[in-house]
Amino acid sequence: MRVLGLLVDLGRPRCDPLAGDLANDLAERELLVVEGVGVGGGFGGDVMDYADVILVAPDSFKGTFSAADVARAIAGGVREAGGEAVELPIGDGGEGTMDALVATLGGELRTATVSDPLGRPVEARFALLPDGRAVVETAEASGFALLAEDERDPWAASTRGTGELIVAAVGAGAGEILVTVGGSATMEGGAGAIAALDEAGVQPKLEVLCDVRLPFEQAPRVFGPQKGADARMVGRLERRLDKLAAAAPRDPRGVPMTAAAGALSGGLYAYCGAKLVAGAAYVLDTVGFDEQMRAARAVITGEGRLDEQSLEGKAVGEVATRCRQAGIWCHAVVGQKALDDFAIRLLDFASVHEAGSLDGLQRVGYYVIRESGVT
Repeated sequence: MRVLGLLVDLGRPRCDPLAGDLANDLAERELLVVEGVGVGGGFGGDVMDYADVILVAPDSFKGTFSAADVARAIAGGVREAGGEAVELPIGDGGEGTMDALVATLGGELRTATVSDPLGRPVEARFALLPDGRAVVETAEASGFALLAEDERDPWAASTRGTGELIVAAVGAGAGEILVTVGGSATMEGGAGAIAALDEAGVQPKLEVLCDVRLPFEQAPRVFGPQKGADARMVGRLERRLDKLAAAAPRDPRGVPMTAAAGALSGGLYAYCGAKLVAGAAYVLDTVGFDEQMRAARAVITGEGRLDEQSLEGKAVGEVATRCRQAGIWCHAVVGQKALDDFAIRLLDFASVHEAGSLDGLQRVGYYVIRESGVT
């Protein structure tokens, strides 16, 4: 017989439905004692239990902290409070995804000199994986973080550097390229990247990890203002993308996930035959998230900004969905909370905390363990 610690709401079934039913009968709901209730539903003397481990699986805080930095800080707070933490940095196809994949799959990081969003030379990384594929992260060459605030110009910014990075990966021996799209400063439908590939005469197999589900034509309206476009420029960007789509071998308009990285994903789909995949699901499957989640007592995830896009293909939304389906408590720590309470309830978080520094992230890890009833 084992005594399980207080959960946020024992009336909600976690791991075993019968345990949840038993909890409903406990008036005080302070302790749950279960003897002979197996996790698999049998009564052969097995004991239903919750692991002591807290799985810390955050995305990066874009432009501020890497996913590994965030995971390390939160896990430090968990350990300070007496808990055991497993760090699992994740990504959703955006900034930091390459590092998350290499941390799990292994591989070698290389660098190449390519064009930044405004055509200036910049050293950018790509990864060669043990299976012969390469990972190219759009943010390395065409990222928003490469520009000063007064340089942001979605009309002028180009993805040419991302195309050059793909060419460099092919030159290093990769036959298939995983392109992680997100965090770009661009809004030109991948025209620069397509031109770079054409000029180099390379046609690699491309698989694009997308961090949004929206179609090609919605990219300027939804993402243009974030990149510095006013209402007039949004209209110009929409017309430019429309012309690009109309001339393509296959039309990206109306196709889910073609809006990612200023519609770079759509351009690679339309002109290069790229396969588009949901980045968050791909990364979580690749890093073995589900197995580690089921072995944990709770999950702490996070991202820089919790907003409407979190519901549309971002890593935090995917983590929350999988935790809900598995009956595992999921806590979130974010740099900024920009969702209303109703939307947060849709994600079904046990708690949401804001933190803008590494010390703050560590304090959240401590709080979740000591104050939220996780241990």
